[in-house]
Formats: sequence, C-alpha cells, structure tokens
Amino acid sequence: MSKRQEKVRELLRHLAAQFLSEEANRSPLITVIDVQIPSDFREAKVFVTVYPEAQEEAAMAYLKRKRGDLREFVKENSRMKALPHFDFVIDRGEKHRQRIEELI
Repeated sequence: MSKRQEKVRELLRHLAAQFLSEEANRSPLITVIDVQIPSDFREAKVFVTVYPEAQEEAAMAYLKRKRGDLREFVKENSRMKALPHFDFVIDRGEKHRQRIEELI
C-alpha cells in the first residue's frame, strides 16, 4: 500500500467514524473498524461491527441507505478531488477474533 493510499485510508476511516457518531443512533452500536481502498481510489469498503449482533441486519440496511450521505460528508470535510463510492461491510475478521478469545 502506497503512502498516499495509507493517508486516504486513515482519513476515510476517521471521517466515517465521525459521520456515524453524528448520524447514527446509539442503539445498535456501530463501530468503524477499518477502510479498504484500492489504488484507483474509486471504491471504499468501510468495515464495521454492530452490537448487539441481533440488530446487524437492520443496521446494515440503515448503512446502505446512508452511503450517499457519507459521500457528501466526506466531500464537505476533506479536500479530496475524486471521492470514492462507499460500501459498508461487516468485519468478519473481528468476529472471528472475538470468538477465538471466548474459546481461550
């Protein structure tokens, strides 16, 4: 990953977390874990966790509806020339880590 990609990834992770803290309601708790962005900067996958897990499906529906609003928020709060299209994904790696921790 290039230095520029890393900077953009961190910026988008921070802005996505800020957006969700301002826009989303506290139940369920939605946490931004990471952002994945390819070298062409056209798409960004925002990895999130949802607590409680029972509300995961409703939270994902909400996040899918808010993708355009997130793009507008990034546009207003950054100086990026080309904005990526956003998609939200449940972070399965974090779920697996938590499950392993429970077993240990």
